[in-house]
Amino acid sequence: MRLELSRSRIKDGQDENFGAWMETLNNRYDECEASLSAQRAALEATFKHVEADGSVWIYHLSLVGENGSGLDTEQDIDATHEAASRQAKMPGWEELEPKFLLMPDHLRASMVHWAEHGQAPG
Repeated sequence: MRLELSRSRIKDGQDENFGAWMETLNNRYDECEASLSAQRAALEATFKHVEADGSVWIYHLSLVGENGSGLDTEQDIDATHEAASRQAKMPGWEELEPKFLLMPDHLRASMVHWAEHGQAPG
């Protein structure tokens, strides 16, 4: 299981499109959630940060299994997600190095199982 924190700069003038992108994901939450199994993603969260110089950054936090599939652009929500990403943010990601993850054992066991199998423990 990998803990990832990545960041990318939002293109100049694309802050409104970034907001619309995040609104779409929130409004289509059930479709996003349905894609987590194939991605082996136990957790995903996105943050916005405005630097002192006015540049806008997206931070993406995820807890994923080693064998996750990533976005499946055959699925409408993933295709929409990818297109919005290309429009709003700079290409690529800067990866931050994880140093520590803490959670109760019962949550960790459940997340590890999900990351390995794409389903809740049975």
